[in-house]
Amino acid sequence: MKRALVLAMVLAAAPSRGAAQTTVSLTLDDAIARGLAASHVLAEAIARGEAAEAVAGERRAAMRPLVAAQASFARTNHVDTFAVLLPNNQLKVIYPDIPDNYRTRIDLQWPIFTGGRLDGLERAARAEASASAGDLAAARSGLRLEITRAYWALVTAIELLRVVDESVARVDAHLQDVRNQFAAGLVPPNDVSSVEAQQARQRMFSIQARATREVAAAALARLVGTPFDTPIQPASPLEAPAPVASPLSSLVEEAHAGRSERAALVKRVAAAAERSEAAAAGRKPTVAIAAGVDYARPNPRIFPRDATWRDGWDASVNMNWPLFDGGRTRAEVAETAANRRAIEERLAEFDSTLAVEVRRRVSELESSRAAISAADEGVRSADEARRVVGDRFRAGVATSTDVLDAQVALLQAGLDRAQAIANARLAEAQLARALGK
Repeated sequence: MKRALVLAMVLAAAPSRGAAQTTVSLTLDDAIARGLAASHVLAEAIARGEAAEAVAGERRAAMRPLVAAQASFARTNHVDTFAVLLPNNQLKVIYPDIPDNYRTRIDLQWPIFTGGRLDGLERAARAEASASAGDLAAARSGLRLEITRAYWALVTAIELLRVVDESVARVDAHLQDVRNQFAAGLVPPNDVSSVEAQQARQRMFSIQARATREVAAAALARLVGTPFDTPIQPASPLEAPAPVASPLSSLVEEAHAGRSERAALVKRVAAAAERSEAAAAGRKPTVAIAAGVDYARPNPRIFPRDATWRDGWDASVNMNWPLFDGGRTRAEVAETAANRRAIEERLAEFDSTLAVEVRRRVSELESSRAAISAADEGVRSADEARRVVGDRFRAGVATSTDVLDAQVALLQAGLDRAQAIANARLAEAQLARALGK
C-alpha cells in the first residue's frame, strides 16, 4: 500500500516538473531525424564501415613497394688482426680487429607477382567494405522502425490517457447526478456506492495511463537523444494510414531490390568467392624484387675489411614456390569454400522468407485498417447508447447501473479505437521496413 501511494504521488508530481521545462514538439519525421543523428548504434556501424575501408586500403598497400630505413649497431669480441707481409716489406692488414660494427640501409621490397593472392584479398576487402555499407543502411532502417514504434507508442499512450480522462469526467458528472437524486430520495444509497466504486476504478485507469505515457515518453527521448525528463509533444496525429496501392508481386520485387540486408549478403558472397580464389593462389609461385643501399662501418661486402664508412648496394629477384606446405593451402581453400556456401545458404533463406514477410505485413496493415473501421463504428454506437441511457436515467426509466455499463462500453470502444489506429501505424512502419525503406 505504501509503495502504491508513493508511486501515485510521483506520477502526480511528474507533470509539475515537466511544466517547468521547455516542451519539445516532434513530428514523426523530426523524431526519426533526431534519432538517426544521435544513435550510438549507427555510430558503431559507421566505425565498422570505416574499419572495413581501412582493411581494403591495407590489402591494396600490400601490393605496393615497401621502402624502409634500417640501422643497427653490433659489438663483437676482439679478434687477432690478420695481416700479410707484402714483397715490398709492407704489412697489409687483411682482417682488422673492429669490435664496433655500424650499419645503415635503405631497403626495398616489392612483390611483383603473387599468383593473384593479393589481388583477390583486395577485392574481397572491397566487397566486405561495400557490404558494411549495406549493414549501415540496415541499421538505419531498423532504428527508423524502432523510433516509429516508440513514437506511436507515445501517441497511443496520450490518446488512451485522453480517453480515460474523458471517462473520468463523465463518471464524475454522473456521480453528481446520482448524489442529487439520492438527496431527493429517488435512488437507494447502493447506487451512489456503485458509482463511487466505478469512479475509483476510472481514476486508477487514469493513473496507469499516465504512467504508461511517462514510460513511452522516456523511451522515445532515449532514441531521439533528449534528456529523459524533457516533455515531448508528438505533433503527428493518430490517424489511419493510407491503404496499400501496389500489388503484392510488385511489393515483393521492391523488397528484393530495396532490402539492404540482401544487398549486403550478395556482396559477402562475392567477397567469399574472392577469398577462395586468393587461398587457391597459395599453390602458385610468388616473385618479388628486393634491393637496398648500405652505408656501413665496416662494410662486409668490401674486402679487406676496413674501419671506415663505405657504401654498397644490392638488387635481386626472388621466387618462392611452395612445393609442399603440409596441407595448409588445401585447408584454407576448404575453409573459404565452406564459408561461401554458408553465406549463399543464408541468402537463399533470406529470399525464401522475404515474400512471406511482405505478405504478412500487408495482411497486418489491411486487417488493422479494417479494425479501425469497426472501432469507429463501435465508438459511435457506444456514444449513442450512453447518450440514450443518460436521457433515460434523467427521466427515471433507467438505472444507474445501466449508465455505468454504457460508460464502460464507451471507454472500452475508445481504447479499442486508439489501439487499432496505433496497430495500423505500426503495421505501416513494419511494411516499410520489410520493403527496405
